[in-house]
Amino acid sequence: MGDATRTPGGDEQVIERTDQRVTPPDMYKVLVLNDHYTPREFVVEVLMQIFRKSSEDAEQIMMTAHRGGKATVGLYTYDIAHTKVSLARKAAKTYGYPLKFVIEGA
Repeated sequence: MGDATRTPGGDEQVIERTDQRVTPPDMYKVLVLNDHYTPREFVVEVLMQIFRKSSEDAEQIMMTAHRGGKATVGLYTYDIAHTKVSLARKAAKTYGYPLKFVIEGA
């Protein structure tokens, strides 16, 4: 199905419409892994500052990781997940903590 338009010379041209579908980007899960050395308060602070979690959500995520060994922090596009994980790893390294975050396909 096309639309007809007139050119300045009076000729008609048919312009075809094509449906363009944009697929949403792939999403990736960021996980925090439990360790026995990183203080709980530091984990909560990283979750609040870097991952923009509320204090309640950060506490819940930290406790889930503490009890189960790991917890989902959130779903992000690859670039955002990679950036946030890199920032969190850098913060942990700065303070000498072995805190680990990993990215996996959702």
